[in-house]
Amino acid sequence: VAITAIMRKLIVLANALLRDNRLWTPKAA
Repeated sequence: VAITAIMRKLIVLANALLRDNRLWTPKAA
């Protein structure tokens, strides 16, 4: 159960990072 919880957290964090990168890329560029 702990493994699944960690995987879910990693997926959520990855999605958040991808969203942040998409938002920051156009602003930086």
